[in-house]
Amino acid sequence: MTDATRPPVPPFTRETATEKVRLAEDAWNSRDPQKVSLGYTVDSRWRNRSEFATGREAIVALLTRKWNTELDYRLIKELWAYDAHRIAVRFAYEHRDDAGHWYRSYGNENWEFDENGLMHTRHASINTLPIAASERRYLWTLGPRPDGHPGLSDLGF
Repeated sequence: MTDATRPPVPPFTRETATEKVRLAEDAWNSRDPQKVSLGYTVDSRWRNRSEFATGREAIVALLTRKWNTELDYRLIKELWAYDAHRIAVRFAYEHRDDAGHWYRSYGNENWEFDENGLMHTRHASINTLPIAASERRYLWTLGPRPDGHPGLSDLGF
């Protein structure tokens, strides 16, 4: 695999779209902006809430700001729909702020990929709600979600 190829590549099947979603989830759970940015084209265009970013450098800056304030971030993504070059996901993540208040964010993303499996378009709509620490459901050690941990549907999200 080179920087220019990120398997699985389009056209997607249910199996490869599901794999792509899990690989993206694992990358985001690393909370490493540089690593995450490598899944996107050099000129990738994002809409993330009300923020717009174009290119890997802007993606790294956005994610750095994000994870500097969204502490103990843990994410679960789930395939919603797919076609040859597009994938739609729903997701939820939990994080806390520096004062120790916990939040759960729910969202949907629409992704479009180039022929090398790099995402060139990402549209994300996200809502964030405060939760009590006792309401947390993502309790694994920071990093990728362990195999066997319930997904969004299993958790009732």
